[in-house]
Amino acid sequence: MARYTGPVCRLCRREGAKLFLKGDRCYSEKCSFEKRSYAPGQHGQRRTKVSEYGLQLREKQKARRIYGINEGQFRKYFKEADRKKGVTGENLLTQLEQRFDNVVYRAGFADSRSQARQLVRHNHFTLNGKKANIPSMLLKPGDVIQLKERSKKSVIVKTIIEGLKQKNVPEWLNLDAENTTVKIVTLPERENIDIPVTEQLIVELYSR
Repeated sequence: MARYTGPVCRLCRREGAKLFLKGDRCYSEKCSFEKRSYAPGQHGQRRTKVSEYGLQLREKQKARRIYGINEGQFRKYFKEADRKKGVTGENLLTQLEQRFDNVVYRAGFADSRSQARQLVRHNHFTLNGKKANIPSMLLKPGDVIQLKERSKKSVIVKTIIEGLKQKNVPEWLNLDAENTTVKIVTLPERENIDIPVTEQLIVELYSR
């Protein structure tokens, strides 16, 4: 599967918004977007008129980059969201939030979604007491993720565990910092999803 391996700060600059792809660095003065908020490249500082299609495309790309998924995966999520009852855009965001790697990130077990994806792939967690290492798995209410005991010996993971109690966990998750477990209480509502995306523009793009 193809994935972006270049500098992620360029992605924030391209979208004209902080996507928080590098964890704590994005909240510090070292953030590249704070220094250069214009688009990357030779003509990045030029003012250009953006068409309606351009606005819709940028919203879709923004969502893709926040969750770190490719176009094929994203289109599948949209088709599934469109088949479900309810508001398509909200259904789409709910599905993206249900991803295994995103839940690990939201629970505070990782500083970024890319780090969460790596931890999941490297078998640092169990799901309902069983081995699970597929970042794209969609979890459901009642599922419990637990950090493995052997993983707590890692220097990076130790640092993360020490800061768990200070993490702001969404209402739809129940974090037990002492036992390093998180339970999905319910599916997230739109008001619980704090990403800078106008999902209706994505719906309009795929409905063209």
